[in-house]
Amino acid sequence: MNTLARKRFYDKLPVWIVEDHHHVVHHIYRAIASRHLPLNNIRLVHLDSHPDLLIPVNMPADTVFEKEKLLSELSIENWIMPMVYAGHLSYMVWLHPYWSQQISEGEHTFNVGRDSSTTTIRLTSTENYFLSDGLYVCDELLENSKSLRLNIVKVNPVKTSTGPLPGHDPERDSVTHLSKKARTDLRGDGEPSSVTTPTLLPTEDSNLQRKLSSNCTDFGDEDKNEGSTSYVVRRLATFLSETDPYILDIDLDFFSCKNPFKEIYTQEEYSILKKLYYFREPRMGADQAELEECVDHRIHQLEDLEAAFADLLEDDGEQTVTRWASKPGMSSLNQLVSSLKARNPSPDYEMVHQAGLTCDSDELPHHISTEEEISGLISAVQLVLKALPTPTLVTMSRSSLDEYCPAEQVDSVQSRVLDVLEALYGDLDVHKDYKSSNKDAKDCQPSTS
Repeated sequence: MNTLARKRFYDKLPVWIVEDHHHVVHHIYRAIASRHLPLNNIRLVHLDSHPDLLIPVNMPADTVFEKEKLLSELSIENWIMPMVYAGHLSYMVWLHPYWSQQISEGEHTFNVGRDSSTTTIRLTSTENYFLSDGLYVCDELLENSKSLRLNIVKVNPVKTSTGPLPGHDPERDSVTHLSKKARTDLRGDGEPSSVTTPTLLPTEDSNLQRKLSSNCTDFGDEDKNEGSTSYVVRRLATFLSETDPYILDIDLDFFSCKNPFKEIYTQEEYSILKKLYYFREPRMGADQAELEECVDHRIHQLEDLEAAFADLLEDDGEQTVTRWASKPGMSSLNQLVSSLKARNPSPDYEMVHQAGLTCDSDELPHHISTEEEISGLISAVQLVLKALPTPTLVTMSRSSLDEYCPAEQVDSVQSRVLDVLEALYGDLDVHKDYKSSNKDAKDCQPSTS
C-alpha cells in the first residue's frame, strides 16, 4: 500500500540540524511517515570524516521495527545500518575528505541481515572496518537480508586564490567565499556581480549524465584524478538519476575533524591502547574458515577487554590489574593503569575502553583544517552538489559537543554550508534541533504541501 501512496513535496527544502549525528534518524523517519520519502530504496549521500556504518553489536535485529526502542539504541557511529536492515536505505555514497581512509575506495555491494545464530544484525562485507568490530558473517547465516550498494568517494579541496591545498588538483579554478549578493546571482534572480565565483557545473539538462558531459569541458578532459570535483560527479552520476529521492547528509566534521581521545590521553597511553586493541587482519584472499576464525578471535578479544575495564571500574587495585594483565596480549595493561592513575586517582575506565575501540587497524581521523582548507572543501562540495538533482531532505550534524568538529570552527562552518545550500536550492526551511549557547533550538514540524 505504501508503494502506491502519492508522493508529497515540501514547499521549501527542509534542513534538519542536530548535534549528535544519530538524531537525524528521527527526522528521516518522519519524512518517510509523511510520504515525502519512500518507505524503501532511499539513497543517501553522506559527507563525513567517518563512515558511521557500524552496527549496535548486541541489539536484536527486530528492534528496527520498534521505532522508539531503536532510537534509544543508536549512537553516532551506528545509525545507518539499522535503516538498511529495515529496508529503507539501499544505496549510499560516502563522500569523505582525503584524511579519512577507513574503508577502501570504490564500490562495495554486500548483504545486511539477521544473524540466525545470535539474532543480531550482521553483514557479509570483508572490509577490515567491519571485521575489526566482529560484524562479519557468511551469507548463509543471514535471514531477511537486504543488499546495500555502497560507494566510497574521496573529495579534495579545490584551489583557492592563494594556491593549491593538500590533496588538491592544481588545475582547479580560483574560488572565494560567496557574498549574499553573489549567492543571489547564482540563482539567476539578480544582476551580475563583480564578486569572483566558482565556475559551476551546468544544471539546465534534465539528464544528469548530459550535465556531466557538458561539464567536462569546464574542468578539462584531463581532470580525472581521484578526488577532483569532476571525478566525484562522474561517480555520483552512476548512482543518482534526476527522479531518485535522496537524503543529503552532512556532518560538519567533514570540513575539519578532531580525534578527541588524543587530547584526553597522553601519547604513551594512546600507544598502549593501540597495542591492547590491535586487530590481527586476515591475510589477503583468506577463505571462509580463516575469516570466521579472524572474527571469532576478535570477538573474544573485545569481550575480554570490555570485561577487564568493567572490573577495573569496580576495583582497580593491584590484584585486579595483575590478574587481567596475565592474559595473552594484555601485559601492557599494568603500565596503562599506572599512567592513568598518576594523572587521575579515579580514571573513567568506560571511556578508556571506548577510546580503545577506536584503535584497531586504523585510528580515528584527526585533521584540524586551516581556514583555507575549509574554504576549499566548501567550494568543492558546492561544485559537486550543483551538478546533482535537488535532494528531498537535508540532514546536518554539528558533532561539536563531543569535539569531533572543533568547537571554535563549527558555527562558522555551519553558516557557510547553509549559505551554499541556499545559493543552490533557494529559500530553506531550517530547523535547529539542538541547544545552542544563546537559546534552546525548537524542534519544529517540517512544513508540508
